[in-house]
Amino acid sequence: PNIEKIEVNSYGKVRRAKLFYLRGLTGKAARIKSKRI
Repeated sequence: PNIEKIEVNSYGKVRRAKLFYLRGLTGKAARIKSKRI
């Protein structure tokens, strides 16, 4: 059960990092678009 817990925890961390990474990309794209306009 211990190993399973660690796996779930790391998976959640990766998922969260992906969300933040995608959010950062969209934020940069939005900034570039607003600059062009």
